[in-house]
Amino acid sequence: MAGNNEHPPKARALGAELRECRIAAGVKQRELANQLDVSYVSISRYETGARTPKPEDVAQILATLGVVGAKYDELVDMARDADQPNWLDTSHTGIRRELTTLIEFERTAQRITDVATIVIPGLLQTSGYARAILGETSNDVDARVAMRVGRRDALMRRDAPEFVALIWEVALREPLGGYRTMVDQLHHITAMAERPNITVQILPAGSTRWHPAHAGSFILFNFPKSAPIVHVEHFHSTAFLHREKDVLAYEAATTTLQQLAMSPEDSVGLIAKIRDEMEGQA
Repeated sequence: MAGNNEHPPKARALGAELRECRIAAGVKQRELANQLDVSYVSISRYETGARTPKPEDVAQILATLGVVGAKYDELVDMARDADQPNWLDTSHTGIRRELTTLIEFERTAQRITDVATIVIPGLLQTSGYARAILGETSNDVDARVAMRVGRRDALMRRDAPEFVALIWEVALREPLGGYRTMVDQLHHITAMAERPNITVQILPAGSTRWHPAHAGSFILFNFPKSAPIVHVEHFHSTAFLHREKDVLAYEAATTTLQQLAMSPEDSVGLIAKIRDEMEGQA
């Protein structure tokens, strides 16, 4: 088995899927390696995306784990171009796979910068707010809400990443789910902002000149041992960008937006002001 070690996003997503399959089968990494007659290091590197497996490697792993049917076909097909630097996913399994991938990136990131222009960042959402968003687009809303709220544990653990939320004021004033839901959501943001690893900055509305937030939301993941990855979500597709020139553009955008945003202290003050205004309408 051979591959490269560039940590592209699709390879990392594939690795997370393979790890889930192995765990579901109750098989340890070393046990799987012994059954395949390969090194334990190879399995570990596949699961972290440090090495991209070939389709035949994935087929062998899945067959050994007893994975068959649609899941088998999906992951073998996923391996065919998993070494590409950028990844646009428009498949029918995109929503579930996107969540799996985001959880993997949140688990391994050193710093996460979330530029949120229309809705509150996923890692800061309450269950009520998440339900207001996901309930319109999902048949399994309960499971997806639980998964989204559970993702915030990534910010609570001992080795939690630094999280920077750059939120456009527009997102704070849109009472998705109703005023009571939004009041609870704003209370939650101010509480989370007190954590030492979380910074919340608001981009004021009413700008008279264009800035990168006008182009839409994105998340920048920085990792301790691999190159950054950018996540961009659209209505029915999602993209993960890894090519250096693409990532550099988003890094420059985050720098610009942090300079334009209010200070963390003033941002919390504005959130509290908007929250108090909404409480009168709840």
